[in-house]
Amino acid sequence: MDLEASMRKSVEATQRTFNTIRTGRANPSLLDKIVVEYYGAETALKSLATISTPDSQTIQIQPFDASSINLIEKAIGMSDLGLTPNNDGRAIRINIPPLTEDRRKELCKLAAKYAEEGKVALRNIRRDGIDKIKKLEKEGDYSEDQSRDAQEKVQKLTDRFISELEKHLADKETDILKV
Repeated sequence: MDLEASMRKSVEATQRTFNTIRTGRANPSLLDKIVVEYYGAETALKSLATISTPDSQTIQIQPFDASSINLIEKAIGMSDLGLTPNNDGRAIRINIPPLTEDRRKELCKLAAKYAEEGKVALRNIRRDGIDKIKKLEKEGDYSEDQSRDAQEKVQKLTDRFISELEKHLADKETDILKV
């Protein structure tokens, strides 16, 4: 029962989700969720191309296989990122437009939604841990005091990871709102 490792993974997963939110600056992690239909298989974009940022407003995608360039362009165009890829035959460039104030607020709400999903995952891990402790107490492996102490430790661990998640959310919101 390694609750701390499970909670750490949950926070890291939420952080990876935060990285897919646009901030008005070019960032290769924006394309992390893009999958391309390549020879009949769903393949992650980063497995098919080199992704770089030549400047703060441009993402450049250099496919390893030149024949996949149209498939990559199509996958980006169909994604929910709202970005328009420009194909020059050898590479794909994506210009990242500056965000409007309304769009920044929407993205902050999206980040808050992701953070809440992360908190729910942490609370589920806490509930499972407390249930195991209560089961051990019921079976006679833990005394009432040991059970109470263990449950308090689980709660403190949960509180620590939730505050860490809130700090990551605050950092992301600052990043989104920075012009």
